[in-house]
Amino acid sequence: MNGPTTRWAVVTGGTRGIGLAIARRLVSDGFGVIAAARSAAADLPWGVTYAKLDVTDRAAVDAFFAGLPKLDLLVNNAGLAGAQDNDADDALWHAILATNLTGAWYCSRAALTRLPDRTGRIVNISSVLGLRGVPDQPAYVAAKHGLIGLTRAMAMQAAPRGITVNAICPGWVDTEMATQRFGEIGITADEAAAGVPVGRIASPWEVADMVAFLARAGAGSITGQAIPIDGGATARA
Repeated sequence: MNGPTTRWAVVTGGTRGIGLAIARRLVSDGFGVIAAARSAAADLPWGVTYAKLDVTDRAAVDAFFAGLPKLDLLVNNAGLAGAQDNDADDALWHAILATNLTGAWYCSRAALTRLPDRTGRIVNISSVLGLRGVPDQPAYVAAKHGLIGLTRAMAMQAAPRGITVNAICPGWVDTEMATQRFGEIGITADEAAAGVPVGRIASPWEVADMVAFLARAGAGSITGQAIPIDGGATARA
């Protein structure tokens, strides 16, 4: 962490999909970014450094954050999804909750010891499935609902220090994970887009732009919120 950069961000799961878009966007705003993930990307952009991290490993998370000279923003983006029924093996349930919810808790509690008062930020990437349910992803729905609850609780904990904690709830986003989901439920990307009120699915850059907004000084009074980016899907009765 040398050079003129004055603000630093950690983006978990920051080597692909939405996480990589967030990392790129934050670099454009002058952040130095650490993409913390289980596996590296083939070619990370300038300004983004890879760090190997399993967010479900509390000891590894604590050691990672303790070793950071500076931290201004944490983006809890690491995620795992998977369709399951009530007879599915318990391992998938535990893995999804560990990655999406417990991992965010481990990272957030460790980050709070490093984030500066008044300007520190935590942004959790939840989902519209943190606001409603679907029948074949009980673990993912439970984890993303839990992440919104964690956001609200930690926002109250951090408020006396002026640190904000918010959640972003994307709907369909143009990523490999969405493509996998289309296959699971037997629809095409065009059919998914047709079901969105604005008639298209979101770009990862739209999520990244919201993260960048929440990281600004002007967003200092926004905390404890779950902000959908879903083309109006959750606005329907």
